This record gives sequence, structure tokens and C-alpha cells, in this order.
Amino acid sequence: MDLQIAGKTALVTGASKGIGFAVASALAAEGARLVVNGRDAGALAEAAERLRAGGAEVHPVAGDVSQPRQVKSLLAAARKAVGEPSILVANAGGPPTGAAEVLDDSAWAQGFELTLMSAVRLARGAVPAMKAAGWGRVVFVTSLSVKQPIANLTLSNAFRAGVTAYARTLANEVAAHGVTVNAVAPGYTLTERLEDLFADDYARARLVATIPAKRFATPAEVASAAAFLCSVPAGYVTGQTLLVDGGLVGATY
Repeated sequence: MDLQIAGKTALVTGASKGIGFAVASALAAEGARLVVNGRDAGALAEAAERLRAGGAEVHPVAGDVSQPRQVKSLLAAARKAVGEPSILVANAGGPPTGAAEVLDDSAWAQGFELTLMSAVRLARGAVPAMKAAGWGRVVFVTSLSVKQPIANLTLSNAFRAGVTAYARTLANEVAAHGVTVNAVAPGYTLTERLEDLFADDYARARLVATIPAKRFATPAEVASAAAFLCSVPAGYVTGQTLLVDGGLVGATY
């Protein structure tokens, strides 16, 4: 399917590796002009070179999206490089792990800024120009935890659910302006985060056994779903959360 986004401008955060890099690759393959962001300038530069090797126009902008001033700087740099982004994919690393009973205020504040407010600030900065242009796509990368909370990921469970509610609210506000707002919710995906959470083979094998597909997702599979939500053909899809979880979440609705 031709996603019809060749020449459109896209901002992808958390794009130096994992799902974010895969999303950037998928959009680049469709001809989008990219601004990519990540906290590690070195890793981001390497990612940008890999994307350029495939023929993409890529502008790396290092920065920490949990910091309000750095979000503003990122958006300003994107505008300077490619103009106003017409596609925003808001992705960030996972917040600290921990049980609900033990996480302190500092951890909650960190998760709030990284997971929830980064998404809010990015959208708040990018959406007005999309509305003015009469076309835009916003995709938030969340998690299956918005449907089925995961043990010991209290902050992710809480704040990604907040992103989902924010996305649904924003979608209603901007739909009439040609702007769609959706979320892609990955299941267990082969990334460094998965390796950190499930370090030994036994734990991974037990986890795989719970997934109907009997395997983990690849970042590219999640990226394909995100790229579709960024497309012209997906213009009547808004306010939705698309699970990419191999059938793990058992709810009917």
C-alpha cells in the first residue's frame, strides 16, 4: 500500500534505537522528510547515518523530551530544518520500574515528565500548524499496559493510560481540521527495554508462553502499524489505540 506521505515532514522522538528507529525507518521508506530525536547524541548520529544510507533526508536533533525547554528547542529545530512537522510520532523510553507501594515522589515526577508530559508538550507544539494546514497525523507510542497493566511497571501503567486519555480527548478536538490522533500500543517487543526487564532465558520463555503468537514482536512490526496511522489512507481513523501484541490482551473490546 502506498501511504501517500512522500515529501511530508515527520518528527519522531526516541528514534535512536528500538521502536522509534523502526518507525523512522518505515516513514523514510515512504519518502517522508525526517527530524529524529534522542537523548544520546552519539547514538542518534549513528541512527541518522543508517537512515541516510537508505536514501532518506534526515535531520538529527539530540535532546531530552522530559525537559520542557528541550521540547521547545526540538520543535524549533524541526521547523528550521524541514518546516512545520505534519506528522508527529511521540515516543519515549520507559519510566522507572517498581511496585505501586514503594515508588517515591521523585520516581513519580520522573515518570510524569518523561511519559505523559513529553507527549502533551510535543503535541501541543505541533498540532496548531497541522490544524492551520488542514492535515496532520499524531501517533503516540504507548504499551499494551494501557489495556492490561503489567506487574512492577506502575509508572508506565499509570502514565501511558494518561497519554491514551489525552490522545482520545485531543482527537475529538482536532478531527474536523483534518488531523488524526491515535496510539500504537506495542506488546512485548525485541528491544533493549525487554532485555532489561526479562534478563534470563527462563523468564523470557515463560513470557513467550503467554502470548498467543508464541513469540515477541519485532520493532519493524510495531513500526508498520504506526506508519499506517501516519498515512493518508488512515484519514478516517482517529482516537484509536492499535494493539500490536500478538494477541496477548484478552479483552473483547
